[in-house]
Amino acid sequence: MTRRATLTTVAEAAGVSVATVDRVLNSRLPVRQSTALRVIEAAERLGYHGASLMRARLLERSDAQIRTLGFLLLRRHEAFYQSFGRQLSAAASACGPGRCLAVVDYMDDLSPAAVAERLLDLGRDVDAIGVVATDHPHVSAAIDTLHAAGRPVFALLSDLSATRRAGYVGVDPRKSGRTAAWAIARLSKAPGPVCVLVGSHRYLGHEACEMSFRAYLRERAPEFRVLDTQINLEEPQIAHEVTLDLLKRHPDLAGLYDAGGGGMAGTLRALRAERPPGHPLGHIVTVSNELTQEHRSALADDVIDVVLGTPQAPIARAVVHAMLEVLQRPQDERPLGVQMTLPVEIYTAENT
Repeated sequence: MTRRATLTTVAEAAGVSVATVDRVLNSRLPVRQSTALRVIEAAERLGYHGASLMRARLLERSDAQIRTLGFLLLRRHEAFYQSFGRQLSAAASACGPGRCLAVVDYMDDLSPAAVAERLLDLGRDVDAIGVVATDHPHVSAAIDTLHAAGRPVFALLSDLSATRRAGYVGVDPRKSGRTAAWAIARLSKAPGPVCVLVGSHRYLGHEACEMSFRAYLRERAPEFRVLDTQINLEEPQIAHEVTLDLLKRHPDLAGLYDAGGGGMAGTLRALRAERPPGHPLGHIVTVSNELTQEHRSALADDVIDVVLGTPQAPIARAVVHAMLEVLQRPQDERPLGVQMTLPVEIYTAENT
């Protein structure tokens, strides 16, 4: 007896996810026409009961060209990326009904191979992609493949070295790093050792922030000694341990700059425990990225001095506009490496 076709068997035959088959069947979200046709052909070949309905619904919307924009962000549980995802969806919706739709996905496995695989999977269902990722040959190879298939890829928040990326949209890391160094040099009561925390040097944005931070102090405040950069992998527990060790080895620490922000919760725990306000060794001037509720509390409690925030809504609007503009052009005329940088937002306890 022949097994009855299901969403799962159709998905396997078409080489797509079950969610994609469901979208084609129920018109929940737009799917690229080529992908929809592949699903319909597989459904008809297998005798799936909903095949005729799929084809009818595809014909219903064939006159309207809806662009599907995919966004691959980091950890879903982090408030920053939840907020950024909402801004991306809002920016797509603001383009007008029936013009484009944002499909926002998140990654917990941040290994380059896993990110590359997720990029290629998402690329089957969308017209263009924005991604936050570390710079790695696996990621670059996936971007090359997507470019050849006519799916432009934009680096978000941290640039990528892939030569076939469509562009970068985010803040200027050079300006962020120099602003952090300026704040520490101006706010410190006396020169001393300072340290930079990064998630990973594979994030080119983190690396650029660190280099610019060092360059400013070397040029403008050479009396400050920059220690070896500490890596926290954007994990709060690792950041907590790294900060505790740093304070133990350098009790005279004058400044701390977290160029990533993802692990700052752990750093804040360490600072609150080891160097609370009024500590006899004095205050450590601290600069961090991204204004979350935890950062607001730290600013109010004088644990953090300056927060360099990412302008999420302007970045979301800029990348959606850039994607739609690129997609309007013939594939062989689409530009590569477009740079779109926005000013960083500066927060202190007095303006939050």
